[in-house]
Amino acid sequence: MTDALAAPAGEVGRGWTASLSLANGAVWAGWFGPIQVLLALQAAEVAPGHKAAALAWATGSGAAVSVVANPLFGALSDRTTSRYGRRAPWVAAGVLGGAAGLGVLAAADTLPVMIAGWCLVQLALNAAFAALTAAVPDRVPHRQRGTVGGWLGAAQILGVLAGTGLATAAGGGSAGYLACAAFTVLGALPYLLHPRDLVLPRELRPPFGLRAFAAGFRLSPRAHPDLAWAWLTRFLINLGNSIALLYLLYYLRDVVRYAGDAEDGVLILTAVNSATLLATVVAAGVRSDRTDRRKPYVTWAGILIAGSAVLLACWQTWPGALVAAALLGVGFGVFTSVDFALITDVLPTAADRGKDLGVVNIANSLPQVLAPALAAPVVTHLGGYRTLYFLAAAMVLAGAAGVHRIRGVD
Repeated sequence: MTDALAAPAGEVGRGWTASLSLANGAVWAGWFGPIQVLLALQAAEVAPGHKAAALAWATGSGAAVSVVANPLFGALSDRTTSRYGRRAPWVAAGVLGGAAGLGVLAAADTLPVMIAGWCLVQLALNAAFAALTAAVPDRVPHRQRGTVGGWLGAAQILGVLAGTGLATAAGGGSAGYLACAAFTVLGALPYLLHPRDLVLPRELRPPFGLRAFAAGFRLSPRAHPDLAWAWLTRFLINLGNSIALLYLLYYLRDVVRYAGDAEDGVLILTAVNSATLLATVVAAGVRSDRTDRRKPYVTWAGILIAGSAVLLACWQTWPGALVAAALLGVGFGVFTSVDFALITDVLPTAADRGKDLGVVNIANSLPQVLAPALAAPVVTHLGGYRTLYFLAAAMVLAGAAGVHRIRGVD
């Protein structure tokens, strides 16, 4: 298996898909155990008088590293000529580096060390994630990508739950970080022990030039319009979703007047959302493969996601929030699997799969940075939560409409 640049033809087996999904879930556990639980607890310890600012510095610094690291390591994996393949060495290095970063966090007792540890986690786990994502167009034929994308989406949700559960069960603190580190490494082992990745012969690696390498990260709408529209679709849908979820706790407390603790309400809505997402993410990917169509599924997913935001704007009660959470899970489940398959179908060249997917993944992380800047003035000065959720719905619908500008897939 040395033709790393050929279009994959043979279907991948269940064992490979399961090992890839487990590794993907392990990476998400390494991210979300800290994000959901551990970083907030640690910020209160290292900066008790300024815990909110400390947490913002740590997570903001990590997010900045993430935006750069994913396309960078994707590009480096494209050029890797190891006898173990293009992607596996970066998965191995990434999970080990991520575990090391979690170890630094476990020992951190000052804010600078905490920030350094989290930046290392983001740097390393993005290397692993970029390589795992690029393995799909490397190995999976077009007719199977929706199915594999669905399993990866399910693994993502389960990984978030596993990381949060491990951090909580370990009691937070150092034990929580070490539990997440162990799970991240062990979860990647089946993939690393599976038959090797496709090997890129040295003579097929393009010559390196710093200027050309840097220029390769620019996504040209003129040269690659399908990929540009796919990027914009993902960006707008994720931005609308991020805006809708950002102030959910305050929405329950100040608008819905939730009877109990608003934190418990958010947990219930998250559970409902996760359940309906898991119920649809794999099924939608399988159905998309069987019909050999992508765009209608992304369109209807966008309509469902936008509909959930409209419900939050118009039906401002606890039952309305529950229905919106369920509807959002259905829509995002369909979108997660089918949009991933669509993007892998419009990648311009086999030689740059990792880099291009890394650039596309910025459409996942950038909305989390922009959402607070957009949402805060809307809630404060431009109409409050009703306007906020209508804005979120409009952005999602714009993204869903953009998918029809893509010509290379149905």
